[in-house]
Amino acid sequence: MSLLVISGFSGALLPQRSAVSIPRSAVHAIARAADATMAIESVKARQIYDSRGNPTVEVDLVAGGVLSRASVPSGASTGAYEAVELRDGGDRHMGKGVLTAVDNVNKVLAPQLVGMDPTDQAAIDAKMNGLDGTANKGTVGANAILGVSLAAAKAGAAAKGVPLYRHFADLAGNSQLMMPVPCFNVINGGSHAGNKLPFQEYFVIPTGAASFKEGMLIGTEVYHNLAKILKKKFGGDATLIGDEGGFAPPCDSRSGIELVMEAIDQAGYAGKCTVGLDVAASEFKVKDSPSGKDALYDLGMWDATSQQITGAELMEFYGGLIKDFPVVTIEDGFDEDDWENWSEMVAKYGKDVQIVGDDLTVTNPTKIARAVKDSAANALLLKVNQIGSITEAIQAVKDAKAAGWGVMTSHRSGETEDTYIADLAVGLCTGQIKTGAPCRSERLAKYNQLLRIEEELGASAPYAGAGFRTPLWMNE
Repeated sequence: MSLLVISGFSGALLPQRSAVSIPRSAVHAIARAADATMAIESVKARQIYDSRGNPTVEVDLVAGGVLSRASVPSGASTGAYEAVELRDGGDRHMGKGVLTAVDNVNKVLAPQLVGMDPTDQAAIDAKMNGLDGTANKGTVGANAILGVSLAAAKAGAAAKGVPLYRHFADLAGNSQLMMPVPCFNVINGGSHAGNKLPFQEYFVIPTGAASFKEGMLIGTEVYHNLAKILKKKFGGDATLIGDEGGFAPPCDSRSGIELVMEAIDQAGYAGKCTVGLDVAASEFKVKDSPSGKDALYDLGMWDATSQQITGAELMEFYGGLIKDFPVVTIEDGFDEDDWENWSEMVAKYGKDVQIVGDDLTVTNPTKIARAVKDSAANALLLKVNQIGSITEAIQAVKDAKAAGWGVMTSHRSGETEDTYIADLAVGLCTGQIKTGAPCRSERLAKYNQLLRIEEELGASAPYAGAGFRTPLWMNE
């Protein structure tokens, strides 16, 4: 039987081994006619490699003669409370193999999913979670479950004859669509680079653009101007790139923002761009404190000289950056267990600055509920592999939006060519997305997908712009 392959590109169905162009309306009509009888026929996983050359899980799911394929990303700076990413251990691939997770898909999950309706995402995810039987997906592995969950979502969109972003919106009960503001990670540090910079990511955010397309123009021109500045100041080695395509210059935490602002000015976009940070403070915390007041952070974690400061001093440092630069978002400013300092940061700066929980909330509804109760953040970083299924990720977004939070859709540092997060950002109206610098194909794949979606939707999906914290759909 000839298979139609779902690549995730706006839900288009592409016939294999054929140069014939089929009108989308005809393909959608065929898909809708088949919807009544479409069921999952097979599920097969394999081990492939991510953007860092580490093994990861890819899943092929066939339903109604349509092959849907999905692959799973992986993080470097991972939160302690994320769902379990199952690795093989041992010497092969330095312990990072995923053959156990692949085996769990093929032998544990697949037999139980055959015959299920691919449009019933909640039932599919619930079935897999039940087969795992743990709260953190430690038996089967979140990387096994997520691979199937993503492939099922693509199959569900194909069964309905709609683009993936529309299917995600339907699953969330959302009737609106919005193009997100791209947060370009143009300088890398911390666990994502080989330099001595403690802060992990520095963002250029084209909030003043009129469209996503213009945002891409601004982001790429700022990025290339930054390369020229770094080469002139530090030499060619400063333009070597980190895991997410950003440069890795030999600078300190404050001068990172100064360099970004210089590039914005040189590119001619002063007033059209704001800036942001992913501090990833859990990576350089060196002393716990029950109250948070005595916690210690070492800004020299990747340097030969220790630069230990208290949580209060780190808070004061952020205050200086907010005062001196157009900082609109700070992610993981404190350790994932430093709740008191998180709450104080929201109280001090949360009106004007988005305080994003990543390691703090790990896309987990339970952790989000506590953060809402304690006013410990005002925005969620959406990383689907932290929770391990589309259904649970959508619930996390709905919970965050119901609390009035912003939501930033995010990639991981170990990415694949899969573009599902682009569709997720549009379908869930998150209003913002970070998926690296405008460099490296696994990063540009997501940005290019968003360009296609914007072209397809036109004026029906406005650009979030400066209103990225409160986009169209807030689950009210």
